Amino acid sequence: MDSRRCTACGKCVAGCPKKVIGNVGFMWHKHVTFKKADSCIGCNKCIKICPNGVFFKPDDGASIHKKKSALSFRVERLLPLAFIATAATGIGLHAAGHGTDHDVWHNWSVAHIASCLLWLLAAGFHLKRHLGWYKTLFSKGIVKERLATISMSVLFLATVITGCMLLSVHGPASRVGLWHYKSGILLIIVTLFHTTRRR
Repeated sequence: MDSRRCTACGKCVAGCPKKVIGNVGFMWHKHVTFKKADSCIGCNKCIKICPNGVFFKPDDGASIHKKKSALSFRVERLLPLAFIATAATGIGLHAAGHGTDHDVWHNWSVAHIASCLLWLLAAGFHLKRHLGWYKTLFSKGIVKERLATISMSVLFLATVITGCMLLSVHGPASRVGLWHYKSGILLIIVTLFHTTRRR
């Protein structure tokens, strides 16, 4: 299986007659994995059921890039930690911007940029894993269940863009910085909603 294509729809879990496939959860995200691979009878139902081509026969000659996939999964596991660090340093940076000590503001700024880079790296691997989900937006359209994820994606882009704009702005208390802070706070709220509502 190529777990990078998995959108956690659960069709394969329900359709497997021997319960070979199950959900694996890390933090609030769930994806499928082989729970009891030795019980597989080779019925190929998972291949037929999966809408994203996660499963294939071993003799198909398809490459799943095991090393890259393992690295991707390990980096993606940093996502919750990097998100928390980015949120905490961002709020700290905003608070320091109201103070008079430039050194304190500068230290928060360095910590925020470092945590943002780690967060962007982990988020990039996460988005790559879910590209199939974004592609289905054109065929299935926007429905209520997808609204939180779409909102989170838009806020993510707004936060990243305003954050990059800040690199060319000197000092605290800028208008772009305020936009970045507000979009970041909204992103935190929507992300917490998204993670707690995941099945």
